[in-house]
Amino acid sequence: MTIEDLQSICKKLKGVTEDIKWEDHLCFNIGGKMFLVTAPDHVPNSASFKVPDDEFDEYCSKKGIIPAPYMARHKWVHLDDIKRLSKKQWEKAITTSYELVSAKLSVKLKKEIGLK
Repeated sequence: MTIEDLQSICKKLKGVTEDIKWEDHLCFNIGGKMFLVTAPDHVPNSASFKVPDDEFDEYCSKKGIIPAPYMARHKWVHLDDIKRLSKKQWEKAITTSYELVSAKLSVKLKKEIGLK
C-alpha cells in the first residue's frame, strides 16, 4: 500500500476533502473533521485513524499499532507502517473511520455535504 492507494480509497467516499496540517501530514476530512491522517514524508509511511470503541484494544494489540498520540482518548490508533494492512483491511478501516466521524456531524452539515 502507498499513500496514493489510501488517497484513492478516500476519494471514493462522498464529501471528502484533503489538506496539510502540521506542515507535513496529509489529512483526509469529512465536514472539516479528520478521519485519516497520514505522514507521506516519513519513512516508512505512517497513518492514524479512528476505530470503534469496542475494537480499540484489539487494534492496539496488533504489531505496529499503538494508541494514537493526543487522540487515543477519542479511540484513534497509529499505524507505524501503512504496508502492515492489506488493501481490503485499509478499505474497511478507512470506511469505518469515515462513518464514525461523519455520524457526529450536524444534520445541517450532512445535508450540505449530501450525506442525508
